[in-house]
Order: sequence, then structure tokens, then C-alpha cells
Amino acid sequence: MRRMNVGIEGNGAGLHADVVDRIGALVAGGGVPPGTVLRADELGERYGVSRTVVREAVRVLESMGLVQSRRRVGTTVAPRERWNVHDPQVIRWRLDGSERAEQLRSLAELRRGVEPVAASLAAARATPEQCGELVGAVMDMAVYARSGDLAAYLEADIRFHRTLLAASGNEMLAALGGTVAEVLAGRIRHHLMPAHPEPSAIRLHGDVADAIRCGDGTAAETAMRAILTEAASATRIDTEAASATRIDTEAASATRIDTEAASATRMDSGAASATRMDSGAASATRMDSGAASATRMDSGDARDR
Repeated sequence: MRRMNVGIEGNGAGLHADVVDRIGALVAGGGVPPGTVLRADELGERYGVSRTVVREAVRVLESMGLVQSRRRVGTTVAPRERWNVHDPQVIRWRLDGSERAEQLRSLAELRRGVEPVAASLAAARATPEQCGELVGAVMDMAVYARSGDLAAYLEADIRFHRTLLAASGNEMLAALGGTVAEVLAGRIRHHLMPAHPEPSAIRLHGDVADAIRCGDGTAAETAMRAILTEAASATRIDTEAASATRIDTEAASATRIDTEAASATRMDSGAASATRMDSGAASATRMDSGAASATRMDSGDARDR
């Protein structure tokens, strides 16, 4: 078993929710591998909280399947197949971690398999109130897109997708509302969508709402698939741009290092050259001193003669 090396120092305000968030991000974000032992005394010391708070936080993480208790071993990071990957907090932690691209791919595939079906079902099952909620959400999205209020736009977008899943009349699909909401929030948080929402995306949301209101399941499903295709394309482009930015930053950093190294080499060469010049000067001085001494000796001999 490997012992965990916690890389985050506590700030003295680590209450229950904060400790849950920090340990959860460490585990789900890929900071520690499955099988790692999580020691309450170490966590308490690092985060500046009591062991009681740590134990309460661990119980929450255990309910998410992230950790498990083993006799004579203690609390360890659970295998990934035991994680509740649909839990919104787990999704957020994974999106914030080192395997964001893989998580985005999995979530995109989940949405493609769920939301078009939900749209088709909603065309047959949505209540008048739900139809009105969908239309209202689209109108709000259009208003906030024009004003540039991304936070309000996100709220309207989440409301649309939650209502869509609930309008399917299937409780299993409706239960995925939190999952989809976290995906949408993660795209904003990590700058994986345009700063100004595309008008075509809003128009497609309107097409879904209209098709559901008219009871056209095929049209609703088709428009929903188009939304997801456009979202996947935008996310892929922004992800590649972010990756290119990181590469450029690393290249610039490497260039600075090389430049500094070259500068240091020149300075060392200059210093060595100066040392050689100083040595030559010292040698010349010694030679001049020797010559002067020889002159004095010759003068002495001349006087003796």
C-alpha cells in the first residue's frame, strides 16, 4: 500500500464541506491512485481540522464510492469501477482533474444516448407547463446571449435541459438532470464554449421546444442530436486551442530557459576570458619585475667593476 502525500495545505477554515471538496478533488481528479491509504491524522493535520471532521468527510466520499474502509488497513481510494460516476460532484472533480478530455468524451457519449430519446418521449408526454418552461428557457437564453451574461445564460440552458429530461416522463432519465447540469457548468468553468453563444445553438433549442409543443417526436429528436453535435464540435475546437496555448507557453518557457542558459554560458566564457587576461597580465607583471630585478643586478655588477 502507498501512503498518500497530500499536496494541499489547509487554511484553517476547513469545515466539513470544504474538506469533502478538497479530498474529493484529490481522489477523483487523479491526484492519488486507487489503493492509496488515506490517514485521518495526516488529513486533519494538513487541512487544520479535527479527525472527527475528516471522518465525516470520508463517510460522504464513501457514499460516492470514492473510498472504502478495509480492516487493519484503514480508508483507501476505491477502484474506479466502484465510483458513482453520475454524481454531479464527482463529475465536477473529474472535469477539474488531469483526465478532463476523457471525461468530456464519456459525458458527450452519454448525452448523445440519452437526450435525443428524452426529447422524443417529451413530444408525447410533456405537460403544457413543461412546454411553456422550455419556450421560456429558450427566450431567456437569447436575451442573455445578446447581453453577454454567461452566468445567466448557463442557468437558462440548465433549466432547459433539466425540463427536457423531466418532460420525458421517465424517472431514470429525469434523474440525469444533475449530471447534464454539471457538464454544462463545466464547459463554462473551463472556457470550453464560445464567449458569445452561437445563435445557431439557441435556434436549435427553440426547434426542440417547438417540436415538443407540437408533439413531433422525430423533429424533437433530430434537433436535439444537432445541438449535441454542435456542442461536441465547439468543445473539441476549444480544447484543442487550450492545448495549443499550453504547448506555446511551454515552448516559450523552454526558450527562456535556453536563452538564460546561453547567456550564462556567455557570461562564464567572458569570465574565463577575463581570468585568462588577468593571468596574462599577472604573468607579464612578473616578467617585468624579473626584468627590473635583472637590470638592478646588472647595475650592481657595473658598479663593482
